[in-house]
Amino acid sequence: MSVAVEGELASFCAEVGATGPVAVRGGGTRFSIGGPLAAETRVLGAPAGIREYRPEEMTVTVLAGTPVAELHAALAEAGQRSALPERGGSVGGALALGEDALGVLTRGKVRNAVLQLRYVSADGVLVKAGAPTVKNVSGFDVARLMVGALGTLGLLAEAVLRTRPIPAVATWLRAEGVDPQVVREAARSAAVVLFDGATTTVSLEGHGVDVDDDSRALGRLGTFTPCAGPPPLPAHRWSLRPAELRHLDVEATGAYVASIGVGTVFAERPQPRRELPAAVRALAERLKVEFDPTGRLSPGRDLLAAH
Repeated sequence: MSVAVEGELASFCAEVGATGPVAVRGGGTRFSIGGPLAAETRVLGAPAGIREYRPEEMTVTVLAGTPVAELHAALAEAGQRSALPERGGSVGGALALGEDALGVLTRGKVRNAVLQLRYVSADGVLVKAGAPTVKNVSGFDVARLMVGALGTLGLLAEAVLRTRPIPAVATWLRAEGVDPQVVREAARSAAVVLFDGATTTVSLEGHGVDVDDDSRALGRLGTFTPCAGPPPLPAHRWSLRPAELRHLDVEATGAYVASIGVGTVFAERPQPRRELPAAVRALAERLKVEFDPTGRLSPGRDLLAAH
């Protein structure tokens, strides 16, 4: 790690300081999730930049303020990508939210892609969690705990992420009136199957011969035509059991796009708050006290709101 990078991280750490309510804002694309911040909160930006990329090791070290689009453009030059969702925003914001990419079944979960994090603790200290190797965890995995915590346990500064190869062939197809579950069962190379109540959109990824075979299989189910990508995704993200996707209440969701086999729904309306088991909430409260005893990190955010 260069002296300049260490200087950026030290400056960020000093800016966070050890007192007063503080939070970090990335691209702001989904900054409202978790509830509004307390009025007196200082809102900072994290340092940005790709610090080290090792394609042969399939790892990348990136500062939290780096736009996800910038990271993926750099990785694509070596034929790789990450598990982060391509919905705008920064690397740190995506990790703080813990939202998986549409193709989570092939890309893997965001939490599992994190090898190491450096974050600023509630007392203003730069902390390292994890290690930049694939098998790096013994004991409590603090790095993955930070993923999805909405910046309430630590303010993300830098991440080491696992990367994956971009498939040799990738294509998007769309058809009307085709059962999306049948599509998932028929196409082995289906990375994403989306359904909006009428239209099924599927992403096929893999070796050319496999994608061709699956395209022919889909042709026997209906008239699939090429499209540029997924349909526009509504703003609110629901988390359901995969089996519940067949029984969506459209009056509750409004317009929606459901990710079949995953349990994610992008809906026009926010998901009604679910009552979590008392033990889960008690554990979350204990974690908050341990990591942020004075409640200065992202005050107003609900640690469990994204889950």
